[in-house]
Amino acid sequence: MTTPVTIIGAGLGGLMLACVLHRHGIPVTVHEAESSPATRRQGGMLDIHPWNGQPALAAAGLTEGFRRLVLPGRESYRVLDRTGTVLLDLPDDGTGERPEVQRGELRQLLLDTLPPGTVRWGHKATAARSLGGGRHEVSFADGTTVVTNLLVGADGAWSRVRPLLSTAIPEYVGVTIVETFLFDADTRHPAAAKAVGAGSLFALAPGQGILAHRESGGTLHAYTQLRKPADWPAGAEGEALTAQVAEEFAGWAPELTALLTDSDTPPVLRHLYTLPPGHDWNRTPGVTLLGDAAHLVPPNGEGANLALQDGAELGQALAAHLDDGETALAEYERAMFSRAATDDDDDMYATMFGDDAPHSMVTLLTGAEGTAEQQVEAGLP
Repeated sequence: MTTPVTIIGAGLGGLMLACVLHRHGIPVTVHEAESSPATRRQGGMLDIHPWNGQPALAAAGLTEGFRRLVLPGRESYRVLDRTGTVLLDLPDDGTGERPEVQRGELRQLLLDTLPPGTVRWGHKATAARSLGGGRHEVSFADGTTVVTNLLVGADGAWSRVRPLLSTAIPEYVGVTIVETFLFDADTRHPAAAKAVGAGSLFALAPGQGILAHRESGGTLHAYTQLRKPADWPAGAEGEALTAQVAEEFAGWAPELTALLTDSDTPPVLRHLYTLPPGHDWNRTPGVTLLGDAAHLVPPNGEGANLALQDGAELGQALAAHLDDGETALAEYERAMFSRAATDDDDDMYATMFGDDAPHSMVTLLTGAEGTAEQQVEAGLP
């Protein structure tokens, strides 16, 4: 294929696509809104699944590099109630079935695979329009534009490419998250570190919870979650935001609330959104979507893996149909739509924050509804 591929978004899915295309000698450019790879922290821990994420990395020739990033011992999980009582403690069994890596390090692995200049940093897409005949123009915030015959929207929940294909708009799911970090926790925050343990923590109650996992270097990455309306907490930031959220957890064990109140970084407020179940569109020449731009759902442990799978499968389809991009896009979309339509998207938030929390989570992780290996990453963005 001599037609260059234009990707909007340098997340895991967009970069995976670029890596597979580069491996097959297909020209590709990625446009990313952030000014550099180090502009912000790139999420937390990811368990890379053997049925989608790992085959995607293999398709890009990155299995060995990925294995070097795996943090041993992180496949352990515990469920606590609001008093800090441990209800379930599942140690890492050492099998490495779903190895844990840090999102930022995985993203850097993908970036390091690409030739310099492949990613155009500081290119924030503001709009995309059809020029007819499968050609599209993308406009950027700096006033520049690019015209392409093959456009891929990998630009997340609020994709600027999606309107070319679909009128769907993400809807708020009713859960608000405050993201925090505690550094050198074993020394500086020992009680919180002990509560989290070696891997992931779910401290839950009806309508609220504190989820956390242990990253490298003794870092604890926490997500304080609440069922709240989309306009809550009405503009609060920094210390005011922390104080307002902390009020919601009055009476909780201090080693748990410390994951919020003792943060070594300013709190980051996030609201969770979703696209309609089974979101799809009619085949439109010259353009497609992948990852959250195509099938956004609340965190369920699959998002990053599906983005990697999307990127790899689209890249492989384009490589298999070098002279027929439309056949490649149609083949990719059929498989991707099928995954989205059949995805067993149980309401994990009803389980975590329902009337029977945290016991409902224990049942999910140990009972007939699923095993820890199938479910533990639910709710960790």
